[in-house]
Amino acid sequence: MKKEEVLTLIDPFYVFVAALLVISMQIGFSLLEAGSTRMKNAGHVAGKQVISFAVVSLCFWLFGFGITFGEGNSFMGLSGWALQVPDTQVDKVFASLAWAGVPLSLKFLFQLSFAAVSIAIAWGGFAERAKLSAYLIFGALFTTLVYPVIGHWVWGGGWLGQMGMQDFAGSTVVHLQGGIAALIATMLLGPRIGKFTKDKKPNLLPGHNQVYSIIGVLILWIGWFGFNPGSTMSVKDGFFGYVALTTNLATAAGAIAAMFMAWTVLGKADITYMLNGVLAALVAITASCAFVEPWASVVIGALAGIITFFTSIYFERRGIDDPVCAFSVHGIAGIWGTLSTGFFASPRLVKQTGVGQAGLFYGGGVHQLWVQIVGVVGASVYVAVVCFVILYLLKKTIGLRVTAEEEITGLDLSEHGAYGYPEQLQADSANKSAV
Repeated sequence: MKKEEVLTLIDPFYVFVAALLVISMQIGFSLLEAGSTRMKNAGHVAGKQVISFAVVSLCFWLFGFGITFGEGNSFMGLSGWALQVPDTQVDKVFASLAWAGVPLSLKFLFQLSFAAVSIAIAWGGFAERAKLSAYLIFGALFTTLVYPVIGHWVWGGGWLGQMGMQDFAGSTVVHLQGGIAALIATMLLGPRIGKFTKDKKPNLLPGHNQVYSIIGVLILWIGWFGFNPGSTMSVKDGFFGYVALTTNLATAAGAIAAMFMAWTVLGKADITYMLNGVLAALVAITASCAFVEPWASVVIGALAGIITFFTSIYFERRGIDDPVCAFSVHGIAGIWGTLSTGFFASPRLVKQTGVGQAGLFYGGGVHQLWVQIVGVVGASVYVAVVCFVILYLLKKTIGLRVTAEEEITGLDLSEHGAYGYPEQLQADSANKSAV
């Protein structure tokens, strides 16, 4: 059997497994966010991931995939709705994905998993006080009007891709978008009841299960091996292994750097900051994993962990209640990761991938860094404006936030009529009766 025939058999299965790994990140987000929030909201926070993935699956199939990768203009795709394309026209309608030698159905499944991650990130800013109806409507509109447009700009033949923007697996396309959406949401919703004192000093509202959060982050770490290496969409030449290497080195560096920073500044090796360091490093290396040398991936990951530590503290002190630090972890780290290729992109890897130019530290000048800056600013402005308009209109119509009474009771009961921990509810009721 010829090599090309073998790849024809192996590559589709590889992409399918990679898609499953990325989809499994929904489990990681469920555990991370449920563990990082209070017991009375645990079932709601985890359950919304199922609802979200269902909404994204339908909306991305109907509109999102076509807008992202369909034939159109430099702003958006205008064809390929609901994947209704004759077999003979697939590579023409979805020319931006013609390089990947796998069936259209698998290209869709893989890209769907990315869109689902982006909205899962956004939900961190909604946590513990948003209406379920807001999740449903915003999720549908984000997957139709926001995420696909930036995806098209960078990956679908749009203007940023034409400039040579380097974002291999989505520090900007996936993570910065989700982080900005989370920031806009948390600002429009306002802080949770009891988060700040009257003089606006932050109170600690600890999550109910740190072990859940740790397991969630480990699942996300594993899932990222579908995210970054999977974006090669082929086993040819084994380049996916190199991408896995830089991804893992960066992540390890981010975990250690964030832990030692917390240890130095706070006097304790805080686990939450360590977990944020893991995720921030994963986010940062997502753009650059195919463009940088291993030593640079360690630097990128370590700086991501340090930057996230300080920015998460800063935003809380500024009165922003972001329950899982979604903007610091995914937004700020997404910006750093996207800009990092402008400094560290290696000439040999740029030549191999065929995207952009070498970075500043390799004699490439400021050109690639400028392209990355333009990409970050352009994406940030579009996402912030459109998300603000959507959420503001929702706030003025159906409302974004549950009532104070419902928030105090907990969203498990007020939104779903069932407590995530029924035994604890029964125990609390018995104690109140005894009193």
